[in-house]
Amino acid sequence: MSPGDEHDYRGKDQGGRADDPYSTLGGTRQTRTRLPDGDPGNPNARRPVRNSRSLVTITGIVVLLVAAIAFANRGGGSDDDASPGAKSSGAAGSGPTAATGTKPVEGKNGTIPSGFARDEQGAQSAAANYSVALVSDGMFSQERRREISKAVYAPDVASARQGDLDKVYSDQSFLTSIGLKPDGTAPEGLTFISRANPVGTKVEKYTGDTASVAVWYSALFGLAGEGSKNPVSESWYTTTYELKWVGGDWKISDFQQKDGPVPVGRDQAASSAEEMADAVQQFGGFTYAR
Repeated sequence: MSPGDEHDYRGKDQGGRADDPYSTLGGTRQTRTRLPDGDPGNPNARRPVRNSRSLVTITGIVVLLVAAIAFANRGGGSDDDASPGAKSSGAAGSGPTAATGTKPVEGKNGTIPSGFARDEQGAQSAAANYSVALVSDGMFSQERRREISKAVYAPDVASARQGDLDKVYSDQSFLTSIGLKPDGTAPEGLTFISRANPVGTKVEKYTGDTASVAVWYSALFGLAGEGSKNPVSESWYTTTYELKWVGGDWKISDFQQKDGPVPVGRDQAASSAEEMADAVQQFGGFTYAR
């Protein structure tokens, strides 16, 4: 079942989820990040009060993105050797983050990693990397969008969804609502940010030819720069990818997305528009494999 068939993933014509501030399209083994408990500098610090009008404006804009992307993504080998260190499909709980001894993926399909191992670890690496590609700003460029689609989706799925993807990402009202120009680029003086940051992955099911992998990630989305009406905001999601082994690599056949888990926000002041724009330009992404 594709996301567009679920109640929470209604198509563009049906409207998006009213309670979802942002949704995205879209690994390594399980990766954990542990933050210190409390704020040693100010344990009694209170969260700053947010401007309700700004929140309403931002929420209204990104809800349109939810509906559009959900609409675009409506449903429509013999090597059995597992690589060293791969977790058994019957193992429960999270895996360790220590090195497994498996060589990281070295192949590239355009700018997207390829050639993942035919085991659980390879499936997780593929799912995390594909999340990054499908949430990237490259999806707003027709040429890059088609490259990404061909690289991450199974051939039959890519061809079936290409038309819907083009229709959504070239829709003028949609682009205008998120502050972009008709060609999908940011206005002069602003930097468009759309980036997924995987936190961890989990194998839900693995058979050798197919795998179901959940990716938990944060997503940054918005326009950075002075005068931006759609400032960069953060959201958290878990997307479960249905993968199948096609042509010597893992490819997406379907996926489902849900909100969270969402961590408690720290009492940190938001960075300036200039700092945020500089950060996205200076800090690159990762190839998720270990």
